[in-house]
Amino acid sequence: MLGAILLIAVMSLGFLQPVQSWIQLPDQLTMTPGEETSALVSFENKVPSMFSVEDQKEDAIQVTAGSTPIKNITKNKEPRIEVIPGGQSVGVRLSAQGVTVVGFHALHTEQGQQSPAEAAGIQKGDIIVKIDQQPVEDLTEVTSILNSPDDPKTIQIELIRNGEKIVKSVQPSVTASEDSQQLGMYIRDSSAGVGTMTFFDPDTGQYGALGHVISDVDTKQPVSIHEGEITRSSVKSIERGKSGIPGEKQASIANKQDVLGTITKNNTFGIYGQLNEGHDLENEGQEPMPIAYAEEVEEGPAKILTVVENEEVEAFDVEVIRSSPQKHAATKGMVLKVTDDRLLDKTGGIVQGMSGSPIIQNDKIIGAVTHVFVNDAATGYGSHIEWMLDEAGIDTDMGEERKAS
Repeated sequence: MLGAILLIAVMSLGFLQPVQSWIQLPDQLTMTPGEETSALVSFENKVPSMFSVEDQKEDAIQVTAGSTPIKNITKNKEPRIEVIPGGQSVGVRLSAQGVTVVGFHALHTEQGQQSPAEAAGIQKGDIIVKIDQQPVEDLTEVTSILNSPDDPKTIQIELIRNGEKIVKSVQPSVTASEDSQQLGMYIRDSSAGVGTMTFFDPDTGQYGALGHVISDVDTKQPVSIHEGEITRSSVKSIERGKSGIPGEKQASIANKQDVLGTITKNNTFGIYGQLNEGHDLENEGQEPMPIAYAEEVEEGPAKILTVVENEEVEAFDVEVIRSSPQKHAATKGMVLKVTDDRLLDKTGGIVQGMSGSPIIQNDKIIGAVTHVFVNDAATGYGSHIEWMLDEAGIDTDMGEERKAS
């Protein structure tokens, strides 16, 4: 009988909140210089008055319940990740894999006025990669195949739709005015635009920019990258934003001789790639700066680095209105408001082309500007920097371990 009572008592211990909290404590923590140990050991608001956290020595933490030690945790010190903040205006050139279908137009066919391509089941946003087994990468190659001297015949078009390869049979139409085979569709082979560099690693040349995906202006779908490059860009004028209408940087894109690097990734968190050897961004005097993790971002004053005239990077005042301490990669982790009178006077707030502008707080890079509120040009969203570092291939596992603890 006594044994049964003891067994029940021991089993019951597992359901007590202090014991549950002890079980959840990690065996080790990875920390960066300057972090408070007590902030890293979380009891999820369970009986907070019962536990205390003390540094025992350089590499250990002791958790106590009253005067009784209950757990020792090993501390692993790791240097805080540092990258060079950007702010430079960059031109973006993307060459998609194949050519993208962006629309249709009707032709006179034996079946009446219609688009042969649309009638065959081709859709807006499809990426055409082959015509009659011949690879196509630009408009010139498509035109060359369709203008071949062969008699009109059904042609096989291989395309990619939502990552899946599909083959469609299309019967071209020959127009008297054009004297060539026509498919009745509009296509595009590349995209270009302007954004802002967020950061780069001076040792590896890895970089991140924009902070959001580049989508096709017609199809609204992410551009699938075959080849891409970033170049120097110079801001010539600003179209000010106002309620309901976002403003825009009017900028020129440098020629092929001023290519800064390649683009290898285009996704929700921006564009990423490798800077060329000998690029001159390092010559602009900016030193490496530590990054801040999502839970370290504070509501309050911050600055953004961006260009509003020519190629000069300037710092402007903003305020972080809200920040979500995200534990998993997600966009729009911050809401910020422009408070700098000079920037408000010049641009009206956040404008297109400003996406990717690094956000600096307490001498750390905390994120990047990503979107503007349509009905309030002075306010917009930002993305936390750690998610952009992950996408660039810069290891932030240390931050994940810390949040998991």
